[in-house]
Amino acid sequence: MIEATSFVSPRAIPQLQDAEAVLRGIRQKPGVAYPVLVPNQEGLDRALQAGARSIAVFAAASETFSQKNIRMGVQESLRNFVPIVQEAKDKGLWVRGYVSCVMGCPYEGKIDPARVLEVTQALFTLGVQEVSLGDTIGVGTPMAFKALIKLVSGQMPVEHLAVHCHDTYGQALANVYASLEEGVRIVDASVAGLGGCPYAKGATGNVATEDVLYLLQGLGMETGVDFNALVQVGDFISQALNKKNQAKSGVATLAKS
Repeated sequence: MIEATSFVSPRAIPQLQDAEAVLRGIRQKPGVAYPVLVPNQEGLDRALQAGARSIAVFAAASETFSQKNIRMGVQESLRNFVPIVQEAKDKGLWVRGYVSCVMGCPYEGKIDPARVLEVTQALFTLGVQEVSLGDTIGVGTPMAFKALIKLVSGQMPVEHLAVHCHDTYGQALANVYASLEEGVRIVDASVAGLGGCPYAKGATGNVATEDVLYLLQGLGMETGVDFNALVQVGDFISQALNKKNQAKSGVATLAKS
């Protein structure tokens, strides 16, 4: 699965104003899903017009972050997604859900796991097929992730849960491993560790895809992803954007070649 773009307001995030062009320009490979983020009805309409076949909606476990991110509270955002998810499913689209700030919030601090469970359950009730638990500011640690996965998976199938670990405090890969031990098999990752969040000051990118793949290979887990080809992708995009490649395994592999 490759998350292709986000149909958010171009006024709020100008970097994503070319969402239609990006989605239409991708040579979509059979067997690969290319979900796009949609925050509201306008986003869904744009995504459908651009040919999206899978979407993702996003809520937060933090009231303040939700207000900053999409200008509505948590419960309001969930109500807002009811017709969006229903329309998407009626049109045959696959729907994913995100929960941001599952470990901590840049405005509220530590987040109660019970709030994460509540929002996750609400998303599944809406009809999403998968929920990604996001450590948006990267403050989580392995034991905290294990406890959260135990709590959430006690109420819903773990095979429909994903983890999304930012590496701000250098804990992302350890948190991924802890989640794997609890049965999670879906991991969000970003090539070369690129990314961040405009509403979470200081947050770095998501865990590097190359490093996750290196870990999974070491554990004997099959992914279907070519590690060496991925390393080349990380090198290409880092040079194109003039950004430091944050994938340790990728940088080490390139140094040997």
